[in-house]
Amino acid sequence: MRMKVALLLTSAVLTAASGYAPGGRVLVDAHNAYPTDGKFANRIDRALGTGLPLAIEQDLVWFKDPRSGVGRTVVSHAVEDAATAPTFEEYFFAKVAPIMQRALKENNRADWPLITLNLDFKTNEPEHHAAVWELLGKYEAWLTTAERTASPDALALLRVGPMLVLTGSNEQQQVSFHDRVAVGQRLRVFGATREGVVPGANTAERAHNYPSVPVVDLIPQATNYRRWVNFPWAAVEADGQNKAADWTAADAERLRALVSRAHAMNLWIRFYTLNGHAAAEDQGWTASYNFGSLDRAAERWKAAMAAGVDFIASDQYEALARVTRGGA
Repeated sequence: MRMKVALLLTSAVLTAASGYAPGGRVLVDAHNAYPTDGKFANRIDRALGTGLPLAIEQDLVWFKDPRSGVGRTVVSHAVEDAATAPTFEEYFFAKVAPIMQRALKENNRADWPLITLNLDFKTNEPEHHAAVWELLGKYEAWLTTAERTASPDALALLRVGPMLVLTGSNEQQQVSFHDRVAVGQRLRVFGATREGVVPGANTAERAHNYPSVPVVDLIPQATNYRRWVNFPWAAVEADGQNKAADWTAADAERLRALVSRAHAMNLWIRFYTLNGHAAAEDQGWTASYNFGSLDRAAERWKAAMAAGVDFIASDQYEALARVTRGGA
């Protein structure tokens, strides 16, 4: 019993030392930091070049080779590109290995986790989840983990490592990454909360109706597995980036209310994806995420910082980093 208490106290000290509790810091979240359409292979290097700590998103697809029948997890936005996409391990883990190894050797925990890995599963086959779970086990020495408790409502203290792994709200992901983990074993990845109900028959109607939903109805209490909440920007400004009007005091208050509620529920909060650029500057980015100019995006970045958003997602890594790190 004394040994277990000592381990829990050690975890508490590490969590406090990291400053990584919800509301502890604001990070650049490098959206879609992987190649697309055979281009943009330098995205992960660009993301890492903005400095640490930061978050990095990787979209994952399960590809089964039609000849061998062997499956592999690849980093890709679409199933159609999976055959030629790099594997998750070679593209991401091999790239960050020197950073993780140096972090463990130096054991300077003040900024841990140095990298928050955000997994966006584009396919959710059980064998895909099993392969990712096994891969995370291979690198578990790097990871921020928590004990699997008997009750989901009992939040175990985090044992903080130089990497934190987050995933989505998908129910099958909870089965694979939490429910099948034996009580007392370690959780290697943490899911997003189930979002509250937003009225609307389709995505456009939901985007329009988001700001009418009280924040208390959007953000539940954290569980031991579900430790973050992930919102489109339409949760703040109706209809999202393309139709956003001038930034107002009411918008800022809505943003602050969402962030405050998330932190009160012991959740990290992320907003996606805040871009601002002319059409000629597009680098394979999703059009619906564009505010239309860098100034308009930067105004939202600054508001998100002021509100204490934990993860600000953007495709414009360097410009966002200049704002979050005080350079602009």
